[in-house]
Amino acid sequence: MVPIRWVLVRDPTGRLEPRASFSTCPNDRPRAIVQPFVQRWTIETTFEESRAHLGFETQRQWSDRAMERATPCLFGLYSVVVLRGHALHPDGKVPVQRTAWYAKSYATFADVLAAVRHHCWGDFTFSTATHDSDPGGIPRSELSRLAQAVCYAH
Repeated sequence: MVPIRWVLVRDPTGRLEPRASFSTCPNDRPRAIVQPFVQRWTIETTFEESRAHLGFETQRQWSDRAMERATPCLFGLYSVVVLRGHALHPDGKVPVQRTAWYAKSYATFADVLAAVRHHCWGDFTFSTATHDSDPGGIPRSELSRLAQAVCYAH
């Protein structure tokens, strides 16, 4: 028999479901029991963003050999994007895309990826001829909106 210490965390506003955490060390303090579970959130977010934006767990990774090849490359790509995003915004103020139905306070991987894409693609001043600097007659405001949409495309 192994002794277990349980810690029940409740939201005082009642909006979130109660969560139970536990430890097999009955002398652990409640904060020491709950903290590792809270810190795990960043790892869960990393995996979710990896699935959504880099294709983890998609059809191309159904075989063991494909996973052995692709997974380290995708985590490497994830790291490169995050490091490049940090280099572009060392103050941590990555532009955050907001929607009417979801107000987020912090940048997600999608925001960092969009910022890196926008930087890599430049300011979209493409020329169709050596004497013409107009990008096909598209107004600058429209081109900016299209660029924003493409930077956030999955």
